[in-house]
Amino acid sequence: MKHLKLSVTISFCAIMSPLLATTKGLNQIVTPDIQPAGQLSVSFQQEDPNIGNRYQVQLELGLTKRFEAAMFQGFSPDEQIFNAEYGLIQRKDVLLSAGFANWSTMGSAPQPYLEAGYQKGPTYAMVGAIDVTVEEPGVGGSVLNQHQLQSILGVAYRTDPRMLLQVDYQSGSGNFSTAGFTYNITPQLQINPSVYLTNVTPRKEYGYVVLTYSITAWK
Repeated sequence: MKHLKLSVTISFCAIMSPLLATTKGLNQIVTPDIQPAGQLSVSFQQEDPNIGNRYQVQLELGLTKRFEAAMFQGFSPDEQIFNAEYGLIQRKDVLLSAGFANWSTMGSAPQPYLEAGYQKGPTYAMVGAIDVTVEEPGVGGSVLNQHQLQSILGVAYRTDPRMLLQVDYQSGSGNFSTAGFTYNITPQLQINPSVYLTNVTPRKEYGYVVLTYSITAWK
């Protein structure tokens, strides 16, 4: 099962910095802030194949003040993945967004989600739920597709203007707890390495890293 972070690349920081942002999320989960209209982020990521597509390029664009969309091109295997998010509430300290993630050309259905976020000072917390289709054993060895509502949780803490520490969790046997950070090399260029720890035992660790460059396509 593909989990939320097949993509979801760098940090979320649209609230905390004008050129950062998005459904890219924390290490694994999406975040409820919306990428500013006209801001385009281009990302390259490499991750362990046990997490998702080994190599991907992502394009993410803020289309309006409340709506953003993203497309991921995977190379190992070859696939395209689509995400979109709409901001229902976008206040300075309270956020609520709905969207879908991981709609793949390899057959994965879109995964709708609802997520809330709260920011106080340098701390940003979020909680939500996502509807995921999972395979369950059926009668006579058949396989059934079942809907499963999974929880998504995350916390980020900004230590200084360049460094954001972040941890997150998504329930489900195919998902992970993660820990990582996002570092701004320049205001436009950032890197996000992280470690994924499986939810099931025996626990296994996997690596992930993404490099993102953001530009203003229009104002």
